[in-house]
Amino acid sequence: MSVSSKKKLNNPTVGRTTAIEDVRNIGIIAHIDAGKTTTTERMLYYAGNVYKIGEVHDGTAVMDWMIQEKERGITITSAATTCFWQNRQVNIIDTPGHVDFTVEVERSLRVLDGAVGVFCGVGGVQPQSETVWFQADKYSVPRIVFVNKMDRLGADFSVVVKEIREKLKSNALPVQLPIGKEDNFEGVIDLIEMRAIRSSKVALGKDIEYNEIPADLLEAAELARMELLENLAELDEKICDVYLETSDVPVSVLKAGIRRLVVSNQFIPVFCGSSLKNKGVQPLLDAVVAYLPSPVEVPVVEGIHPKSGEVMRREASDSEPLSAYAFKVARDPFVGRLVFIRIYSGSLKQGQNVYNPRTGKRERISKIVKMHADNRTEVNAVFAGEIAAVVGVKEVTTGDTLCVENAPIEFERISFPEPVIFMAIEPRSSADKDKLDASLQELVMEDPTCLVKVDPETGQTVLSGMGELHLEILKDRLEREFNTRANTGKPMVAYYETVTKVGIGSNTFDREIGGTRHFAGITVKVEPAPRGTGNNIEFKVSRSKIPEELRGSVEQGIRDAMTTGVLGRYQVTDVTATVTDALYEDEFSSEIAFRTASVMAFKDAVSAASPEFLEPIMQLEIVTPADYMGDILGDVNSRRGKVTNMDAKGDLQILRAKVPLARVFGYSTAVRSLSSGRASYTMEPEHFEIVPEREKQELLNKWS
Repeated sequence: MSVSSKKKLNNPTVGRTTAIEDVRNIGIIAHIDAGKTTTTERMLYYAGNVYKIGEVHDGTAVMDWMIQEKERGITITSAATTCFWQNRQVNIIDTPGHVDFTVEVERSLRVLDGAVGVFCGVGGVQPQSETVWFQADKYSVPRIVFVNKMDRLGADFSVVVKEIREKLKSNALPVQLPIGKEDNFEGVIDLIEMRAIRSSKVALGKDIEYNEIPADLLEAAELARMELLENLAELDEKICDVYLETSDVPVSVLKAGIRRLVVSNQFIPVFCGSSLKNKGVQPLLDAVVAYLPSPVEVPVVEGIHPKSGEVMRREASDSEPLSAYAFKVARDPFVGRLVFIRIYSGSLKQGQNVYNPRTGKRERISKIVKMHADNRTEVNAVFAGEIAAVVGVKEVTTGDTLCVENAPIEFERISFPEPVIFMAIEPRSSADKDKLDASLQELVMEDPTCLVKVDPETGQTVLSGMGELHLEILKDRLEREFNTRANTGKPMVAYYETVTKVGIGSNTFDREIGGTRHFAGITVKVEPAPRGTGNNIEFKVSRSKIPEELRGSVEQGIRDAMTTGVLGRYQVTDVTATVTDALYEDEFSSEIAFRTASVMAFKDAVSAASPEFLEPIMQLEIVTPADYMGDILGDVNSRRGKVTNMDAKGDLQILRAKVPLARVFGYSTAVRSLSSGRASYTMEPEHFEIVPEREKQELLNKWS
């Protein structure tokens, strides 16, 4: 992400302006086109942050500020902003919904205290809905749900709630019901206070009207409220006590109980509305401050002491030692590197020195800014529970911890998925080479799922990413933002290599270089690791055979060998490599000898361990009219697809399958052709699988 400079740094503030109990750090998460950004835009408008509602389809949304976002009408990078509602400070991160940019969701959820899951009233639980939901599960983020687009043809609130409960295995129940449906959707019924809520038809729905529940919906509302109370009484002791006494629960008791259950991840209240039609957003904001936790209500953050490994904790308090987490790095053409941080404890002041346990170095904070999409306001300090960006730290990367040197702590880093696609990239002229190299390093700094490497045999630079759109955006940014001219090859599948059994390899390096003898011997055992866990290097050899100062060379040699593989030139993954023996001579053993011996020993071990190619398998979901289902099903089968589920939703059929990425390049053309343009699809990486024998031979022939 780059940050433009529409507004200058201004309005520095001193001291905490909002009590930590009144802070809400939330994310808006959803499948693409569910309405995340539109919902965020309405939140900002009703909270008074903006005076004109921006629209995604017009390219005027405040939160979609990148030129690529405006052109495509999608969110590419997570954008942070702050608004105030009911005297609470709500820090919002609007995240992308497209699977190619799921890293933005991952690192945002890592630092957020709560989330609003937005679901389409027509589409319900879609593939990326599941992905972001389970990402939130991973970090135990409390959630509330907003079922959007209730004005759309085919919207069905009860069906979406059922899908959320069943597909996402969540204890979600409505606390609102829609008034009317599709074109006749006009507001919501509040099941907690038993009243109808409608937005005014003037001032873009800024004024709210509270009325009695329509007579024809009263019975349904009473039944829904009864179901809600019964479920909450089973979960919360205080609600249960009141419910058993009176068979009803006062509003204050009910709201307090819902808050306890949401904060403890036992219950998910479901709201509804239409953000585009300005309905239901203010009650959603009410729910954010009423039910989602403040920084002091989430579990105490844990880390380790960088030297002793002792588990350490930090309370969400200004009086604790500073601890902050760098969850995102961005570039700004005017102030340089921006590092987005979440302050977990203590405070951070402009000009302060911070310690980075990963590098073991101190760095000075030259500026601190609060972000509003691509605009920024300079502040003098930030405090526990707040999110900001800092300027001046040059060696900080995503996942680093910033703390004070006399009370160090290191938080767990974020793990990112492996790229599934790559393309060759080269400068258009020799004069462009240095600029291209520097620009690619900037992209890698910002985006941990963007990888750049040089093929050791061909010298070709390879750019890897999470999908065709991801690579397309990276290429576009190189040209527009970095003014870098480059030629790119055709996107190709990112295959990997792995082993299927135990293998052992040994190598002795004994050579004279420049008149000096270099000697080392290494034995390496490799064995399969669980799929998706990556590589691990272990030493089971005494320090008399490999002195401490040479172990780094052995590890580096093995990692070098892992980058190229043995079958083709694909990276080795999901392998545990164990150094079991070594030969060492005090006078002649050197770093270069151990590094070279390690490369060859590892390759020999992999060759003996029945190596195989791994290919990315995609989860494909196709929504099509029933008339075209047969042709589409046959096409999926012809692509080595494995159908996992077929379902019906109204007049449409939904087919879900797992398909090798290599067989679905440019799939949009095929789907349009088979369905006369009436079917749509979504696709996201599922896992990696060993390629079948026929495909393996094709890959081997490629490298022979």
